[in-house]
Amino acid sequence: MSQEWDAGRLDSDLEGVAFDTLAVRAGQHRTPEGEHGDPMFFTSSYVFRTAADAAARFAGEVPGNVYSRYTNPTVRAFEERIAALESAEQAVATATGMAAIMAVVMSLCSAGDHVLVSRSVFGSTISLFEKYFKRFGVEVDYVPLADLSAWDAAIKSNTKLLFVESPSNPLAELVDITALAEIAHAKGAMLVVDNCFCTPALQQPLKLGADIVVHSATKFIDGQGRCMGGVVAGRSEQMKEIVGFLRTAGPTLSPFNAWIFLKGLETLNLRMKAHCANAQQLAEWLEQQDGIEKVHYAGLKSHPQHELAQRQQKGFGAVVSFEVKGGKEAAWRFIDATRLISITANLGDSKTTITHPSTTSHGRLAPQEREAAGIRDSLIRIAVGLEDVADLQADLSRGLAAL
Repeated sequence: MSQEWDAGRLDSDLEGVAFDTLAVRAGQHRTPEGEHGDPMFFTSSYVFRTAADAAARFAGEVPGNVYSRYTNPTVRAFEERIAALESAEQAVATATGMAAIMAVVMSLCSAGDHVLVSRSVFGSTISLFEKYFKRFGVEVDYVPLADLSAWDAAIKSNTKLLFVESPSNPLAELVDITALAEIAHAKGAMLVVDNCFCTPALQQPLKLGADIVVHSATKFIDGQGRCMGGVVAGRSEQMKEIVGFLRTAGPTLSPFNAWIFLKGLETLNLRMKAHCANAQQLAEWLEQQDGIEKVHYAGLKSHPQHELAQRQQKGFGAVVSFEVKGGKEAAWRFIDATRLISITANLGDSKTTITHPSTTSHGRLAPQEREAAGIRDSLIRIAVGLEDVADLQADLSRGLAAL
């Protein structure tokens, strides 16, 4: 955009507006074309008025685009919208959710630093810490997610980060984010929260005391299973380091995917309310069915952290997990008997998905690691979509009949 252009009245005044308005309008800076929709900027590089202008932008002395590996107007619009929704000073977009986690650790940790990770995290997150970060000298230990005393006891003098998913994948476990942030800050560490399952529509960890939020935008932020991407949000001081990492290493979000995510954010709050309503009905129904040993969903009064979820979340999310009688063989029979629900490990889609975590999302973990994380062979995960609940119940009844 030309530095001489002043959008003036064409840009929306967002002072004091609510979440839904930010989700639709934040981050858009209209060009001289006066477009109403969010534009897509498909360009790898940018031209400059003079050699001096180019030098000043490359040196960071004046604002402006330099190279789309780390500055692109469409990506920046997505970043600014996420920052607004998460109440962050700044957000930085990445190519995937895993790239967002990688960017945080590579930017903020050095060899010899210590990171504490919840045992209840995505299987690939554990692999990233175990197979790669440890290789470069980052110390990693694992702590039960909800056990605050265990977190406090495990922090060392060189602990840099505490990393959690809350709610967790796939058991919907939670941690008291405010209390954990206080524990981390008292010992000079930062708290990083993977907010993928809730999105800022249901939970805003930075307001609860966390330092950094990460998302796989591939999930509910997109909402239709179309694109891959991630994002990190927090204070500008930390985000500047992450921008530097992207500038050098390049795990960059594409402008097209950023545009898709902008469209997803416009309906995020509406979708999450519908996801939560469907998931609640389905969880309550599953809890009453023969053949189901246990249902994991924080919206159920039987969930041990139901009250905590009510305090720190605006909804209970879309992921429902349950254990069937008969172990892996029964779980596979249940899944194979469905005819409507999609058998896929992805989640956050408008279409309901079903998967067997111990052989898919957590399949690369050793059996003892899965056991420590509570991922049993009898466990099935459903990411509840936007279909009619009666149709989902009818399909799951096929699975129950196969047990």
